[in-house]
Amino acid sequence: MNYRPLGRTGWKVSEISFGAWAIGGEWGNVSDQDAMAALHKAVDSGINFIDTADVYGSGRSERLVAQLRKSRKQEIIVATKAGRRLPEQTIEGYSRENLSHWVEDSLRNLATDTIDLLQLHCPPTGLYHRPEVFGMLDDLVKAGKIRHYGVSVEKIEEALKAIEYPNLQTVQIIFNCFRQRPAEEFFPNSKDKKVGILARVPLASGLLTGKFTRASSFPKDDHRNYNRHGEAFDVGETFSGVDYEVGLEAVEEIRKLLPAGVSMSQFALRWIVMFDAVSCAIPGGKRPEQVEDNCRASGLPPLSPETMIALQQIYDQKIRSLVHHRW
Repeated sequence: MNYRPLGRTGWKVSEISFGAWAIGGEWGNVSDQDAMAALHKAVDSGINFIDTADVYGSGRSERLVAQLRKSRKQEIIVATKAGRRLPEQTIEGYSRENLSHWVEDSLRNLATDTIDLLQLHCPPTGLYHRPEVFGMLDDLVKAGKIRHYGVSVEKIEEALKAIEYPNLQTVQIIFNCFRQRPAEEFFPNSKDKKVGILARVPLASGLLTGKFTRASSFPKDDHRNYNRHGEAFDVGETFSGVDYEVGLEAVEEIRKLLPAGVSMSQFALRWIVMFDAVSCAIPGGKRPEQVEDNCRASGLPPLSPETMIALQQIYDQKIRSLVHHRW
């Protein structure tokens, strides 16, 4: 496993890390036993950074991560998120009282005195123009409740505004073979300000694993069933906002580019870490074998310039018109 600096935090994090949404909920049923097995495999594979949120299974994901940390000797850096517990997303909802309440709940779930990294969880765009909210986060740092803070964003315009705040350390943004715009319009700015980048939805909700077909089905409690058109939350969170059928066609084109012995997941993750602005990719995993396969991407040789160009052409021809202008 290779490690990269996470912004100005002083931490070096595994370039393939672990996203804990799937073990919390909204990805079909995952038993506690399977979730813990996946988490332990992550640490065994060299992962030292886990991203979770208070709404993943109403705190279940955070509590599982707490169990992991209690049973392992290695340092495990944990990022969590706050803000999606609001019944309706409003700027006013991000009050000092609510932020403090959310932080205290996450501290209990994570069984810790200080949260390593707290991220605002895809708040309304207008919030990024409210410096007082970021002042509240500064106060939580001073109070010892959180070590660092960042944001998880939907749109590049939100990311660009967020990094104007001097103490913001990280931006979590959707970046994968199907969502390439951040590399063009955001990464140069993030590098200038030494802001860490967490590449989320790195496998496009599993589309980029190459394991799905037109006949694939998903459980009722899986967002890949109920949020394909943005019925529950931003449609960009599900299959990266790409039409499922179009995504399958693009995957078949990408499959032709795979080096011998490399899985589709490994290829997609290796593509992400070709970008030095990225601190880590955070794929999820419900089973140990998924986690192990993902982690092997870190040890792969760089993709060739020809491969990078060919993948760019697939994006331009099949995907760009669907997503590039939207986020």
